[in-house]
Amino acid sequence: MDPKTLFSGMALAFGAYASFAISDAFSKLLAGSLDPFEVAFSGGVFGCLILPFIRKPHESYLDVFRPQQKAMWVLRAVCVFVATAASVEAFMLLPMPEALSLMFLMPLFVTILSVVLLKEKVTAWAWLAVVLGFIGVLIVLRPGVRALHLGHLCALLAAFANAGSVIAYRLASKETVRLSLFGSSLIGPLVGNGLLMGLHATWPATVLDWVYLFGYGFLAALGQLMMMLATARAPANRVALPQYSQMVWGVALSYVVFHQPLDGWTFVGIIVLTFSGMLNWVRQRIRYERMALKERFERQKARRAAKQAARLASKRARAAPAGDSTP
Repeated sequence: MDPKTLFSGMALAFGAYASFAISDAFSKLLAGSLDPFEVAFSGGVFGCLILPFIRKPHESYLDVFRPQQKAMWVLRAVCVFVATAASVEAFMLLPMPEALSLMFLMPLFVTILSVVLLKEKVTAWAWLAVVLGFIGVLIVLRPGVRALHLGHLCALLAAFANAGSVIAYRLASKETVRLSLFGSSLIGPLVGNGLLMGLHATWPATVLDWVYLFGYGFLAALGQLMMMLATARAPANRVALPQYSQMVWGVALSYVVFHQPLDGWTFVGIIVLTFSGMLNWVRQRIRYERMALKERFERQKARRAAKQAARLASKRARAAPAGDSTP
């Protein structure tokens, strides 16, 4: 891969995770002003802004509602709806690093669901990453020492729902229309959060609330667009690595904007969680490199076999007149 293309993909990924972190900070700034379902609904509204950037010339905007695999489309829509609503509530109730540390369990939940639902084979290294991840969460939460509340449950629910959306995306791998794939993550929050916010929605009271609401929705949509551009330029295992920069943003924003510094044990738990995620990333990278090496070997083997077959055919063609001649 061209180094410049790879660098641009990594840069876009860093930008995407920065956008997600700042978007989460805006949702936290709206705590007490707007209902979390109303904030999550705005994310779906502003997500419509990136539809023109992902639509191919031959695709219709109606493809958003016309998936080829309806069951997986609905499953992913439900998962994304739950994830957006739960994450907004979690950031409103918890310090940003604490909420992010719980949501970073998503790759570990994906590993577990892959074994249970997809019957994938998982190595001992993957299970070690899962165990380390849960140990990190226990250090952050310290159940029995600290009181757990709705915010912690929402963060865990968001991580699990995001993992479910990844599994649904894998099961819908035969879906060829990008608008259909993105449509499920757009319609879910719009319909689900739209219905729930209708029960107790309020109009933003101040101009500052409008600014925060726009910042949350627009930056979330911008992050999604940059992630799509990043995955088009760099392999998935490279794009996943900058995710941990989101925790750096979360810690910085929590300290500077919300004046919530980390305590020592939370810092240790975040380090353990980060290490488990890095271990999972290294495992995935080794796996993909082995697969790529195997595919390259198979292609070389096929080319050698084709050349050998061509040489044999050429020899037979040259020998045919001599064998067919009569004395």
